[in-house]
Amino acid sequence: MSFSEIELKRLRRAIDAFLAKRRPEPAIRPKLDMGVRISGGSVEIFEIRPRWTEPSVKHESPVAKATYVVNRKRWKIFWMRSDLKWHGYTPLPEVATLEEFLRAVDRDEFACFFG
Repeated sequence: MSFSEIELKRLRRAIDAFLAKRRPEPAIRPKLDMGVRISGGSVEIFEIRPRWTEPSVKHESPVAKATYVVNRKRWKIFWMRSDLKWHGYTPLPEVATLEEFLRAVDRDEFACFFG
């Protein structure tokens, strides 16, 4: 599933607001930054850091993912466990809007997303 241009603009607005709040200060970003990728029907949040063995190479670490389920009109929430696989976020498995997903990630009440 792909989002329409109008839906993408709405999603980008929510994502930009989330990043404005969560990204580190510009001076820190070369060592730790945050990014969001929209791919198909999913939105993935990830951290960006220099690879410790080769600082000139950037490494992305997945943090959270939401996948839109069209027939239910809901977003399913996932988190990356230490086994490097996506797992359903049990405390809040689904939400109605991307904004609710971003709020859950920002709060990180159970330290699943940012540790």
